[in-house]
Amino acid sequence: MAKLSVSMDASLVKLIRRAAAEEGVSLSTWLAEAASQRARQRALREAVAEQARGRGTMTAEEASRLVEAARASSRVSRPRRKRA
Repeated sequence: MAKLSVSMDASLVKLIRRAAAEEGVSLSTWLAEAASQRARQRALREAVAEQARGRGTMTAEEASRLVEAARASSRVSRPRRKRA
């Protein structure tokens, strides 16, 4: 696993730390999942654009298949239950 250093506004860091704590995940995990989600969204936009360039307008059925394929390759993070 690679490590990196990032800079961001202190108020954003506070929001992210709170979100990670509420979801019961580490800050690193929260950030990695957020980045992964953004990358998947970008890949989906690029796939839609490529489809449009190659075949013209996408049908609703083609769009649905593309979205389903993206969902199938996605992970959903669920908050951990807090221990009593």
